[in-house]
Amino acid sequence: IDKDALDAQVKDRKIQEAAEKARNEELANEMKQNDKIMCMLEERQKNDIRNINKAISEFQKNFQKPETRREFDLSDPQALKKDRPARLSDNDPRCTVSGLQKFMGEDLNYHQRVKFQKEQLREWSLQQQRDLKNALADQKYTDDLHDKDRIVLDQKTMEQQRKEEENRRAVCAATKDFNRSQAAELAERKKLEKNQKMKDDMDEISSLLRGDLLSENPEQAVSSFGRHRVVTDRWKGMSQDQLMAIRYSQQEQVLEKQRSKEEERRRDAEWDRQTIQAARAHLLLERHQQRQNRERRRALDDVNAELSQEQKSK
Repeated sequence: IDKDALDAQVKDRKIQEAAEKARNEELANEMKQNDKIMCMLEERQKNDIRNINKAISEFQKNFQKPETRREFDLSDPQALKKDRPARLSDNDPRCTVSGLQKFMGEDLNYHQRVKFQKEQLREWSLQQQRDLKNALADQKYTDDLHDKDRIVLDQKTMEQQRKEEENRRAVCAATKDFNRSQAAELAERKKLEKNQKMKDDMDEISSLLRGDLLSENPEQAVSSFGRHRVVTDRWKGMSQDQLMAIRYSQQEQVLEKQRSKEEERRRDAEWDRQTIQAARAHLLLERHQQRQNRERRRALDDVNAELSQEQKSK
């Protein structure tokens, strides 16, 4: 391979290295962006959980006090202070059966007590319904917020992948155009060199054929003292062996020219083979990159699904 071909290969290798470096930088930026988004989502989830726990604590503190429970009177520390005397009247509901002062179903506060119990039961039921409704509304709001964040993250990921795909196609197109222009330039240069060499050879052969050396012009050997005398250093008469040596040298030149053409053809074939191998390696690299993108996309979907399931379970 000549120097121009080596320079072209070095340029191609530099372009490929620059493209690989650009792709690595884009992947690093994408990973940083994804890490930043995941940290923001985790921080937002922690804040939502903290707010829900705080709301539950405030609700228990304000609406589920110990004194509002039905069994509070069994463990009231102020029960003795609040207790009435053993007996206030004959109609005291605390009167025992053994006193024969009050029988079951004959107390005067029965209807009021039943009404109060029903009212209290209704209030508890309504309060539980309101609490359940509020809890469902909070859970729905949290799920909607998480779904929106996940959709935004997916859209950003798809946009980043689209930009990366466009950049890769642009780099591939530029590389192909550069290789095509280099091949065309090399072919044109070889063609011009071949034509120039052929022209030089034809000029040299024509000059030799028309010159006095091969034409054996007898006029050049004529002496100035008369045509019957010759100049020895200009005499073109040669023996048969010398003529055979010249013919043999000409045949050697023809064979050497044929060998040169064969060597040039082999160099062209080797250059074409290297070009095809480079294109095939680039295609394999592109397929490997696409497979890595699909695996990264699948892993990101699995992580989003796990986060969604974990959020719903909480």
